[in-house]
Amino acid sequence: MLHLRLIVPPDLVPPVMEILDEAPEVTNLWRLAGAAAKPAGDLVSCDVAREDATRLLGELRALGLDDKGSIAAEYVDVSLSQGARDAELAAEGSPADAVVWEDVDRRVLESSTLSISFLVLMVIATMMGAIGILTDSIILLIGAMLVGPEYGPLAGISVAVVEGRPRQAATSLKAILVGFPLGIVSAAALTSLLRLIGIAPSVLLPEDHELTLFISDPNWYSVIVAVLAGVVGVLALVGAKSTVLVGVLISVTTIPAAANVGVAAVYGDWDSVQGAATQLVINLLAIVLSGISVLWVIKRNRLRRAQHGSAPIPRDRV
Repeated sequence: MLHLRLIVPPDLVPPVMEILDEAPEVTNLWRLAGAAAKPAGDLVSCDVAREDATRLLGELRALGLDDKGSIAAEYVDVSLSQGARDAELAAEGSPADAVVWEDVDRRVLESSTLSISFLVLMVIATMMGAIGILTDSIILLIGAMLVGPEYGPLAGISVAVVEGRPRQAATSLKAILVGFPLGIVSAAALTSLLRLIGIAPSVLLPEDHELTLFISDPNWYSVIVAVLAGVVGVLALVGAKSTVLVGVLISVTTIPAAANVGVAAVYGDWDSVQGAATQLVINLLAIVLSGISVLWVIKRNRLRRAQHGSAPIPRDRV
C-alpha cells in the first residue's frame, strides 16, 4: 500500500474527494476541513493499492493539486485491515509488479546528477579496480563494482529518453562523460605512483593477472551479460528492490574496464587499453539500450492503465 497525505485548497476539495471516494483501490480515507496552514486547505489522508498509485496520482496532478496544494506519499509496510485487502484485490495486477512512477523519478533524479559524492565514489571505485587488476584480485574488483555509482546516471538516461526529457538526459550523460574519464585518470595516477615507489611491478605481464584478463577481452558474452544486467537493473529500480540491484552492479564490468584502461595505459599496453575501452563502451550502451526497452514496455502499460481513470497523467516538467 501507498499512504497519501494531501493538502487540498477549498476549490479542489470536491473533485479530489470524488476521485478518492469512487476509487475502489483507496481505503482509510479521511479529511480534516481547514486543518492545513501552509499551504492552506483541507488535510486529506488515504491509502491506495500500489498497483494503481501512479494512475491515481496522475488524476490528482491533472487537477493541479501538486501546484495549488501538496501531495506527499510514503510506503506502508504493514496494513492489517479488510479494507486494505479489498483495495489490493480491486487493483489490477500483482503488488510485486507495481510501479510507482513518481518514486522511480525521485530515486533516479537523486542518483543521476553530477555531484561531489558521485565523483568521489567514481575515483575510489576505479582506484580499487586498479589495485584489483595489479594484484589479480577478483574480490577487489567486486568491491570496486559495488562502490561504483555509475548505474544511477545510466538509469537516468534511460528514464529521460523514454519520458522525453532532454535536460535530464543531458544531466545524466554529463555525469557519465565526466565521471569515467576522471576515474580512468585516477586509476592511471595511482598505478603510476605505486609503480614509482616500487609497490607495483615495473612490468605487468599477462600471467601476472590471469584472473582479470577478461576485462580487456570483450566478446558476445559481454554483450549478453550487459543486456541482461540492464533489464534486471531497471526491474530492480522500478520495483525498489535494492538487493537485486546489488547483484546487477556485481555482474557488469564498467568500473573494472575503466580502471583497466588507466592501468594498461601506464604500462603502455595499448591492446589492453583498446580492449578495456571497448568493454566499457559495450557495457554502457547495452545497459542503457536494454533499460530503455524495458521502460518503454512499462510506460505503455502505465498509459493503458491511465486510460481507465478519469484524467490523463500530466507530462512531467523538468
